[in-house]
Amino acid sequence: MTRDPSSSSKKPDLRKRRGDLAEAEAAAFLERLGYRIKEKNWRCRTGELDIVAADGDTTVIVEVRSRKENGRFGTAIEAVTPRKCMQVRATAQVYLRFAGLEEARIRFDVVAVTNDEAGRVKEVRHLVGAF
Repeated sequence: MTRDPSSSSKKPDLRKRRGDLAEAEAAAFLERLGYRIKEKNWRCRTGELDIVAADGDTTVIVEVRSRKENGRFGTAIEAVTPRKCMQVRATAQVYLRFAGLEEARIRFDVVAVTNDEAGRVKEVRHLVGAF
């Protein structure tokens, strides 16, 4: 059964747009801290890395999560589940091999972006060495 594209919901587009905005906010936040952004949305068969950055001589894999304040699905930080951590680690291994960085110093951070009801950024939290 094929789906009529005209009947598709706008919700996934809105979710993707919110995610893209959160990732842009996270990248700008990290740059203000002196990080150098190396990759955004790097993809392979195991998944996607939201941001790959350099913090001095450390390669930092950054998972970006966003939520609306007072949302019914918990906070952005709560959205980083053990399963998600495993998937990000597996994808990071592929990236490090691909980039020739097998011996690199590596760290996994989380940037959590909270938006108000109008979609404006209310808070950005950065967890260094989150997992």
